Amino acid sequence: MTFWFPLLLFLRTAAVLASAKQALRYRITEEGPADVRIGNVAADLGIVAGSGEVTFSLESGSEYFKIDNITGELSTTGRRTDREKLPQCQMIFDENECFIDFEVSVIGPAQSWVDLYDGRVVVEDINDNTPSFPSPVLTLTVEENRPVGTLYLLPTATDRDFGTNGIERYELLVPEESSGEGTRRNPSPEAQARGGGSSSSSVFELQVADTPDGDKQPQLIVKGALDRERRDSYELSLRVRDGGEPPRSSSALLRVLISDVNDNSPRFERGLYEAELAENSPPGTPVLQLRASDLDAGVNGQIEYGFGAATEAVRRLLRLDESTGRLSVLHRPDREELSQLRFTVTAKDRGQPARTDRATVSLRVRDQNDNAPRVDIRKIGRIVLRDGVAQVAEDVLVDTPVALVQVSDRDQGENGAVTCTVVGDVPFQLRPAGGGDGEAADGEQRARKYFLHTSAPLDYEAARQYTVAIVAVDSGSPSLSGNNSLLVRVTDVNDNPPVFPQPLVRVSVAENNRPGEPVASVRASDADDGKNAEVAYSLEPSSSGGGGGGGGGGGGGGGGGGGGGAAAGLFSIDPLKGDIVANAVLDREQTERYEFKVVARDKGSPSLQGSATVLLQVTDTNDNEPRFMQDVFTFYVKENLPPHSPVGMVTVMDADQGSNAELSLLVEEDGGIFSIDNDTGTIYSTVSFNREQQTTYSFKVKAVDGGDPPRSSTAMVSLYVMDENDNAPTITFPKNASYTLLPPSSNLRTVVATVLATDRDTGINADLNYSIVGGNPFKLFEIDSASGVISLVGKLTQKHYGLHRLIVQVNDSGQPSQYTTAMVHVFVNESVSNATIVEAQIARSLRTSLKQDIAGDPNYEMSKQRLSIVIGVVAGVMTVILIILVVVLARYCRPKKSKNGYEAGKKDPEDFFTPQQHDKSKKPKKDKKNKKSKQPLYSSIVTVEASKPNGQRYDSVNEKLTESPGMGRYRSMNGGPGSPDLGRHYKSSSPLPTVQLHPQSPTAGKKHQAVQELPPANTFVGTGDNISIESDHCSEYSCQINNKYNKQVRSNNYQSNV
Repeated sequence: MTFWFPLLLFLRTAAVLASAKQALRYRITEEGPADVRIGNVAADLGIVAGSGEVTFSLESGSEYFKIDNITGELSTTGRRTDREKLPQCQMIFDENECFIDFEVSVIGPAQSWVDLYDGRVVVEDINDNTPSFPSPVLTLTVEENRPVGTLYLLPTATDRDFGTNGIERYELLVPEESSGEGTRRNPSPEAQARGGGSSSSSVFELQVADTPDGDKQPQLIVKGALDRERRDSYELSLRVRDGGEPPRSSSALLRVLISDVNDNSPRFERGLYEAELAENSPPGTPVLQLRASDLDAGVNGQIEYGFGAATEAVRRLLRLDESTGRLSVLHRPDREELSQLRFTVTAKDRGQPARTDRATVSLRVRDQNDNAPRVDIRKIGRIVLRDGVAQVAEDVLVDTPVALVQVSDRDQGENGAVTCTVVGDVPFQLRPAGGGDGEAADGEQRARKYFLHTSAPLDYEAARQYTVAIVAVDSGSPSLSGNNSLLVRVTDVNDNPPVFPQPLVRVSVAENNRPGEPVASVRASDADDGKNAEVAYSLEPSSSGGGGGGGGGGGGGGGGGGGGGAAAGLFSIDPLKGDIVANAVLDREQTERYEFKVVARDKGSPSLQGSATVLLQVTDTNDNEPRFMQDVFTFYVKENLPPHSPVGMVTVMDADQGSNAELSLLVEEDGGIFSIDNDTGTIYSTVSFNREQQTTYSFKVKAVDGGDPPRSSTAMVSLYVMDENDNAPTITFPKNASYTLLPPSSNLRTVVATVLATDRDTGINADLNYSIVGGNPFKLFEIDSASGVISLVGKLTQKHYGLHRLIVQVNDSGQPSQYTTAMVHVFVNESVSNATIVEAQIARSLRTSLKQDIAGDPNYEMSKQRLSIVIGVVAGVMTVILIILVVVLARYCRPKKSKNGYEAGKKDPEDFFTPQQHDKSKKPKKDKKNKKSKQPLYSSIVTVEASKPNGQRYDSVNEKLTESPGMGRYRSMNGGPGSPDLGRHYKSSSPLPTVQLHPQSPTAGKKHQAVQELPPANTFVGTGDNISIESDHCSEYSCQINNKYNKQVRSNNYQSNV
C-alpha cells in the first residue's frame, strides 16, 4: 500500500489529463454474441491495473455491457443488440453513427478518490434487413399516346439498414408471358439486363436516379409505342437489392395499365417543405399547407394529396387532407419521443392514367418545457446503496464520493438546462463528475452527473444518519423542478478512545500510611457503544514530563524525584472500578512525589486507549533537624574591606517542608562584629579588617527551624584576613644623619654599608627590592637588589675624597608598589680627625635637594686649572678696563647717566643681572674668567625671595634672575664683594620651598652651603615612581658645570682640617 499509493496517484493524475483530451470510444457490430471483447478501459486511460488497488465499476450501460472490476476489460452482455430497434437510432436518416453511451468509474484505494469517465460504443450496422416495397403489387397507369422517352416515377423501397447495407440498385425483370388477353408469353431479350442502374423490356426501360437526399429513385421510361387497343396492360417484376455482403433483395409486381391520354402531371410549388411544430400541439392544429398545380382541365386537373414514403408514426401523428393539401395535427406530438418527422407526399390527378408528383416534408418538433428534471441516485464504487439507503463508515475521508447523482431533463435548450443543489445542513455536497455536461450535437441536453461527496468528517457519535435531499431546477419559463433523496446511514467504528474527566489527578497522602489504604479513584468514559465502550484499567509508569493520551502532568519535584518507576509496585488499581490503593508505607523523606499513569482500554477491535497521569504528593512531618552543608566554613577576605560588606555565605538545609523547613539563622559568640542574612545565609562584617592587627576570626552560626518543637544545629565559621599592600617599607638602618668611613685604599667589592628595611605586609607585598636612584655620579657604588648590601665597584682617586650621599630607594613587590627613600652617607678619607666637619657636611646634605649630587672634593679639578684661571682673571680685568673706557666715551655722547659700576643696596639703572644678547647661532664657549674669583667667599650674599613661576628651573648659567617677570627683588646680606652668586648656585627645578640663608651662616673663612631642611628620620616615601635625580656632577656646595666656586681652603688644607 505504501509503495503503490504514490504510483496510483500519479497514474490517476495522468489518466485525468488523458481523459481531458480523449473520450472512451469503441465499436461493435449489431447482433453480436455475448462476451465479445470491446476494449480495455485501464489500458486506454493509461492506468496500471491488476493489483486490486484500483478497481473499475460500470455505472451506466450495464444492459448491454459489462466490465471486469480488476482488469478494466469491457465486453458485451447476453442481451441482443439490434441497431434498428435502438430508440436513439430510429430517426437516423443519413450516415450518422448509432451509438450506446456508458459510464465507468475508476476507484482508488479505500475509495479515497473516484474518477468518472464517459464512454461511447458505436453500433455498426450489418446487413440484417431486406429492402421491401410498400406493396407487393405496384400499379402504374400510362397513357397510350405517350411518346418514347416519357418517364414515370415508381414507388421506392425502404431498407432499415443504411450505408452500404442500404439500397444499392433496382432491377426491372420481364417474366415469361402467360396466355390470355393482353399478355405476352415470350420474355423480352433484354429482360435479364443488369448494371447501370437500369433494366429494360421491349416497351419499358428502368432508370435509377439519385435524389438530393441521397436516395435512389426508380423511374420507368417508355421505350416503344403503346396501343391500348392492342394491349391494355403489362406485368413486370421490379426487384430491389442492397449493397450488403451477402446482398439481400426483394421483388414486387409492377402492373402497368395503358389508359387514355392525360398529358400533364401535377407539380408541387417546392420540392422540400420545412416547418416547425410545437410540442403537445392539440389535434387539428395546422402544420403546413401543401400546394400542387396541374395544367390539365377537368378531371385530369383535379389533384388528390396523399402520403408517399411515410412511417407509421407520421401517419399516426399527422393528417393530410387529400383535397386541400392541408397538413394538420392528428395526435399530440411528443418531442421527447419524436423530435423530427421526415416523409414524402404525393399529388395525383384524376386523369386516366393518373399522373403524380412527389415532394419531401421535414418537420421539426419545437420543445416545450413539459418535463421536470429527473434526479437519479446510483451507487458509486464500493459504497453499498440499496433501496435509497447508503451505508457509509464514519471513518471515511473528507471528499469521499458516496453516490453518483445523475440529473437529466428530456427537454431541449434552456428548458433542459438544470441546476442541482443539496438542500439542508448536511455534511455532503455535489461536485461535477467529468464528461457529463453540455449539449449533444443534436441540441439535446446531456445528463449532468455529480459525485455526492462528504464535505466534513462523519461522526457516528454525533449523528447516526443523514437525509440528503437533492433538488434539480431547469431554466425553462416557468421552471420545473425535480428532487430525490438519499438516506445516508453512518456505520460506527471504534474511533473514540476512553477519556478521563481530568488529564492530571493530584492526590495528597500523609506519610506513614497503612498499606492497602485507598488513595484515589479515577473513571474514564467512552463515546462508543457495546464492546467499544467497555473499559478496563491498569497502571503504567509515567514518562518524564507527564502522562499521554488524555493529558499530562508536571515533572518530579524535590525530595526524591517523580517516583514513576517505583509506582507500579507501590500502587495497584481495580481493573473494573478504577480504585487506586497503596501497597506499602510511604516515606516522604525517601520519595516526596509519585507519578504514574492510569490507562483505560476499551474492548473494541482494534482496541483504543486513553490515559491520565496521577500525581501523588506525600505530606511532611517535622522529623528532620536543619543541616549545614559543612561543619566548618572557611572564608578568606581582604583587609581594609568597608564595614557591612559580605564576607561569606553558609548553606543550611532542612529535609522537611512548609513551616518545618522555615529556618532562622543567628551568629553566636562574635562580639557584635558579624551579622547574618536570614534569607540568603550571607555573613556581613560591621568593621573594617586590618591584617596587621588581627589575622583570623572564629565564631558559630546557629540554624533553628519553625517546627513544634523546633530543631536546631550549629556550624563553625573561620575567617582569614588576606593581606593587601597597604604598608610602605620601613628602613631601619642606616639613619639619614649617619655616615660610613671608606678608606681610599679600599679594594673593589668592599662592603661599604648594608641597608636594612622591613614591611608590615606579608607575601609578595613584603618582598623588597633595593636600588640606588641618586648621588652616584661616578658609579663608584652599587647595591644588591635583594640584600641591600652597598659595595664599592669603582676605583677611588684623589677627586673622590670627601662626602658622598647615596639616595637608596626600597620598593616592595605589591600592586601598586610602595617604596621608601633613604640617604646613605659615605665619607671617603683615610680617617676622621675632625668629626664636627663631617657632621656639618651631613647637616648641609640633609638640607640639600635630593636632585643635587654630593660626591667627592670639588677643588680637585680646579687646582689643575689654576693657571688657566689666572689667565682668565687677567683677561677679565683687561676687559673691564676696556668696558670702562667705552662707557666713559659713551657718556660724552649721550645724556648723563648714573655712575658706572655696582653699589650694594643702590639701584642700578642697568640691572647687573640683565642678560646679554648673544648670537644664538654660535656655540657658547666656556668663560674661564667667570668660573671663580678670588673675592671674599661671603661678600654680597643674596637671598632669593621669589622663585621662577610654575617651579621652572634656570637652565643656563648665564640666565639672570631678572629674565622672568615673576622674579622678585633682591636683598643684600652681610658679606664682602667676594661672596658667591647664590642666584646661580641654586639653579634647581625642585618643587621644594624657597632656599634661604640664615644670618648664622658661617664666616667667610668657613665652608657653608645652603640646603633644604630635611628631617633626621627617613621620610621620603613614594607611591610607585622612583624619584628623578639630576645627573649633573655636583659637589657638596655647587654643580661642577659652570656652577663651581672656589672654597676658601684648598684641597690640602681641606684634608688637613678634616
